[in-house]
Amino acid sequence: MSAAAAAVVLAGLITAAGPAVAADARCTPKIQVLGSIGDETYVRDMQRAQGVFDLGPDGLAVGVSGHKPVYWTGTTVHQVPLGDPNRTGQVVAVNAHGLMVGVLHGSGGASLFTYQAGAAAITPLPDGYGYDIEADVNDAGYVVSRSDGGLGTVWKDGQKVRELAVPADAGPGTRITMVTGINNRGDILGMATQDYEVPETGAHLEGTHPVLWPGDGTAARLLDPTMNDSYVQDLDESGRIVGYDWAGPWHEYRTWVWEPPLTGPGTSPGGLSSHPYATFEAISPTTNVSVGTAKFHPDEMTLPDQALLRAGSGPVKALPRLAAGGASMADAVSDDDRVGGAAVNAKGRLKPVIWTCAPQQAYNPGS
Repeated sequence: MSAAAAAVVLAGLITAAGPAVAADARCTPKIQVLGSIGDETYVRDMQRAQGVFDLGPDGLAVGVSGHKPVYWTGTTVHQVPLGDPNRTGQVVAVNAHGLMVGVLHGSGGASLFTYQAGAAAITPLPDGYGYDIEADVNDAGYVVSRSDGGLGTVWKDGQKVRELAVPADAGPGTRITMVTGINNRGDILGMATQDYEVPETGAHLEGTHPVLWPGDGTAARLLDPTMNDSYVQDLDESGRIVGYDWAGPWHEYRTWVWEPPLTGPGTSPGGLSSHPYATFEAISPTTNVSVGTAKFHPDEMTLPDQALLRAGSGPVKALPRLAAGGASMADAVSDDDRVGGAAVNAKGRLKPVIWTCAPQQAYNPGS
């Protein structure tokens, strides 16, 4: 389509917003700017108009452009075909076979769909609840999210195949509030929230816990939470979980990792020395690379948001900005060291981007 002609590819590493990195003969570190359509406005902490949310095989990437669900082959942007051109949405995940899952918004509310690259139409998921803007799909084609009744749900081939039970030890007044991930062995990740007033005492029981539905068929279980609200975002093939601790309206985000066998409370590896707060949004399937975004409180914006990366057990590092002083954010990472997200360019426009050979580009702020 015509947007492909407007795609901009930055050959070589952009160094204006970060230190130079030695090249690897097997890889070319760069910030790849993808083709885009529509609105390129950046508004912090609002639903994003542009960005890569997951990475597939052979240069496939998925996400949003101009508030429309899209996918990219290389740098070329393709719109997911929608029956109603007035609807908006995003593709939030893709598996190794190019099967995508996404969210639609419009006059009829929010809903979920799947789409195979190149197909003529999307497949709506029955009772799909799209308001969370959270869903995932594994390589066997199982899709996880929440359904309209608020239940954690699994779909396969466009049909509901399973509802996810609240863990037996969750306590009264607990409900599933989000389903965020599934790996290839079938482990499913989500969140449960308790909000209950004890009739006899008036005591108020509340809090959030990560929930794991194991792929081996054993019972669902609560994991130890963070200090505040535990927002689990992704899990890898070993069962390692990443996310963040969120302290409400003060924007106090802290990165968090739960290591297998998931019997402890998890730990925070910290964030960037340049920013007080940070999130983890995704982890690579097998190489233990986590990515996310470093932040300031919106009333104390010393620096714009910045994409970050942590390779294995090492420190959290920054990824180069697309332009000096331009915000950036990371939402996806693959085993081949690509990181997907979005970044503001020198003209103040938000662009979907991929950092290639990302660990080679990561640096310590101030170094």
